[in-house]
Amino acid sequence: MNYDPAPCSDLVDFGIDLTVEEARRRAEVVAALGPDWDPVAVLREEEAAHALLYSGLDEEQQRIHAMLVAAGVLPGEVPGRASSA
Repeated sequence: MNYDPAPCSDLVDFGIDLTVEEARRRAEVVAALGPDWDPVAVLREEEAAHALLYSGLDEEQQRIHAMLVAAGVLPGEVPGRASSA
């Protein structure tokens, strides 16, 4: 059996644009969250939980935490994160 690297003339090139489907999917997700969903409040609560989780660390724990943040293992304070204030 010989391999012919030339493209087969029976193949038809086509593409599918999923942009409309992705927009519909996102709209369905937002609709499922309901009218009471407040993304800003959710982000603030997440930031407060993050601050609480890492509060009260002793000196050694703070050092390890800083090392893990510097290594990218844990998120640090980055621009764009919600403020707990």
